[in-house]
Amino acid sequence: MGLLDFDPRRGGLLGQIKRKIFVSYHHGGDRDWYDAFSRTFCDQYDVVKDNSPERAIDSDDADYVRWCLAADFITGSSCTIVLIGRDTWGRRFVDWEIDLTLQKEHGLIGVVLPTGGVAPPRLQDNVRSRYAPSFSWARITGNATTLTQAIEIANHRPKGLINNTRERRYRSASSVYGILSA
Repeated sequence: MGLLDFDPRRGGLLGQIKRKIFVSYHHGGDRDWYDAFSRTFCDQYDVVKDNSPERAIDSDDADYVRWCLAADFITGSSCTIVLIGRDTWGRRFVDWEIDLTLQKEHGLIGVVLPTGGVAPPRLQDNVRSRYAPSFSWARITGNATTLTQAIEIANHRPKGLINNTRERRYRSASSVYGILSA
C-alpha cells in the first residue's frame, strides 16, 4: 500500500484510523476560519478541541504554559495545521505551538487563508527546509483527499529537515499598530 491509497469514506488512507490533528491559529482574528475548518473536516479527523492558551491555561509562567500546550494539545496529535491569516505571523502562542510540534517531530502544514497573511517565521523556516508543506485554503477545502494526502506526506517527511533554531517569541506583535503586546 502506498501513501496515496485513499478511501475518503473511511477518513483517509485505507486501513488507517481517524487522525488526531491540532489546529493553530490567531484566536482573535481567525476564529471563523477555524470554525469552518472544523465543520469541513470533522468527519475525517479528530480535530483537537479549540482552546486559546490565554483562556485555557491560567498562568503567566511561560514554561508552564508551554508544558500545558505540549501535554494537553500537541501530544497525541499527529500533525499541526497552522491557519495563516493576517496577524498569525506575530502571535506568540502560534510560535510556541509550532516549536512544540517540531520538538515532537510531528507533521506540520501551513494553510494560507483567503484573507491573506504571512506565515510565522518558524513555519517559514520549515517551508524553506521542505519539512512543512504549505497550501491555500481553497486547495485544502476544494478536494476531500488533499488534506489527507498532505497530512500523510507531512508525517513522513525526513526529520532531518526540521529547522527549529529560531528564538522563541515571548510577546505577540500587532501588525495593525506595529507594536508588541503581552
